[in-house]
Amino acid sequence: MLRAVLIDLSGTLHIENQAIPGAVEALKKLLATNLTIKFVTNTTKESQNFLYNRLTNLGFPIKKEQIFSSLAAAKTLITNRQLKPLLLLSPEALEDFEGLGCPVENNPNAVVIGLAPNEFHYERLNDAFRCLLNGAELIAIHCGKYYKRKDGLALGPGCFVKGLEYSAQCTATVVGKPQKMFFHSALGDINPAQAVMIGDDVTDDVEGAMKAGIRGFLVQTGKYQPGDEKKISTPPDAVVPSFVEAVEKILQEINK
Repeated sequence: MLRAVLIDLSGTLHIENQAIPGAVEALKKLLATNLTIKFVTNTTKESQNFLYNRLTNLGFPIKKEQIFSSLAAAKTLITNRQLKPLLLLSPEALEDFEGLGCPVENNPNAVVIGLAPNEFHYERLNDAFRCLLNGAELIAIHCGKYYKRKDGLALGPGCFVKGLEYSAQCTATVVGKPQKMFFHSALGDINPAQAVMIGDDVTDDVEGAMKAGIRGFLVQTGKYQPGDEKKISTPPDAVVPSFVEAVEKILQEINK
């Protein structure tokens, strides 16, 4: 029996400040059921508060506590390990890390990297590289290859994470999707077999969820490219044009 639905945000419900057509009404239908709904996102450009305000301004009737982000997972890791990190994050995301950052001159023992276009220049990346050479731990909030903006596809943080790994000869700890623990943490005590993940990223959203024992629905919006469903060894449980059709499929299932 289906008990929970995990939903990606960027590319699935919206693209920047534009909602996917029909997504607001489809979400309202889903929220009217008894299913547990969580919004699981690798978005690292925006704090939880910033993201919540963006979504509610677009008309999505969500609660802030329903958002489970890789930023929150990274903050928990930093706090639990009492790390002093150099933060390569966007200004909009730093709100969630207030008081946790460590300036490079104070010898950070970790480098935390998210999607931060303003940080991805030679001098800043070189600061991170030198910290890693001095023994700092590399923490990637996620390693997304690319994402969808209103002007087209854009590089994600993955290539910068891989570059630092290569140059500093280290391996990053990844905390967001597609890590199994991330999905299981979002579900809490719900059996993964009783959940569905809806997203536009065939590897981070769909394959990651499926490896965690969750069914994966791939939407053909956002970063989706024709043929993506053939890029993973086990095909998605469903490939649908958009979030609207994914919700229709779920409603048909629970109303049988």
